[in-house]
Amino acid sequence: MAALKYAGLEDTDSEEELPPGWEERTTKDGWVYYANHLEEKTQWEHPKSGKRKRVAGDLPYGWEQETDENGQVYFVDHINKRTTYLDPRLAFTVEDNPVKPTTRQKYDGNSTAMEILQGRDLSGKVVIITGANSGIGFETAKSLALHGACVILACRSPARGNEAVQRILGEWHKAKVEAMTLDLASLQSVQHFAEAFKSKNLPLHILICNAAVFGAPWSLTEDGLESTFQVNHLGHFYLVQLLEDVLRQSSPARVVVVSSESHRFTEIKDSSGKLDFSLLSPSKKEYWAMLAYNRSKLCNILFSNELNRRLSPHGVTSNSVHPGNMIYSSLHRNWWVYTLLFTLARPFTKSM
Repeated sequence: MAALKYAGLEDTDSEEELPPGWEERTTKDGWVYYANHLEEKTQWEHPKSGKRKRVAGDLPYGWEQETDENGQVYFVDHINKRTTYLDPRLAFTVEDNPVKPTTRQKYDGNSTAMEILQGRDLSGKVVIITGANSGIGFETAKSLALHGACVILACRSPARGNEAVQRILGEWHKAKVEAMTLDLASLQSVQHFAEAFKSKNLPLHILICNAAVFGAPWSLTEDGLESTFQVNHLGHFYLVQLLEDVLRQSSPARVVVVSSESHRFTEIKDSSGKLDFSLLSPSKKEYWAMLAYNRSKLCNILFSNELNRRLSPHGVTSNSVHPGNMIYSSLHRNWWVYTLLFTLARPFTKSM
């Protein structure tokens, strides 16, 4: 009882009644969370019962959900001409009893990043996402941040990175997001990024290697390597090596490498069946943008598989992922032919 008194829980009789200083709120997707105004923190579990809840059904007739300038959800009663931050459906919540599914959860072409993480609390998790200022990287960063994670957007352009941070803060002003400069076309930049991150003394629970170039004309990086190979693969390879110790110390942790099904349409062996490393960073005469992209994606998968073999015994898993065919993003911006192709395919593909 002394512990209950200290926590301020002895003043209420009902298990569902909130202690003084607590408030019940809902997220945009209908999950109930609890705000402790005394300690200025939030949590998914009811402070007394420890239960999780979600609202049931649609809003009553005449009600509409809106979001204020601080990203806070509020409700408009058009019939009685009033607004409130209290969800009128809170009287009809249902208890969320997480049961281990008997079959694997399935998602389809209409699933969103927000739906994948629905109901999950990622508070305390630290995530790095490369190329997070646009496209798949941005949507992933936004969903992780809006579910409580501390997300670092590793971007080549500081201006675009900061703009992406502001867009996420526009959704929720308390989101923990930060942009840091990372140019994968420069191994020195990769090293500086890793050093800057380590200086923050943060753990690292998720590293998402997402940044990529596609259809780029032949060019060499400052390190003397073909740019598609270095940006899509070698830069990420080096980044993981530099952050491996932090990942191990933060276990359980994971690395996610965004690859592509196009890895199937290439080869990195010569006519005798031996690995031909000259194919990875070809000369201008032997360069074809599509093949360079496919080879970099094959390297992604080989790297991810070997990384998982080496680090999974230490609590760090690695997975490669195919994000979807012909997703309309800025990836195709380097050549008008690819832009035309992606534009024609857009009505039949998944959006950002």
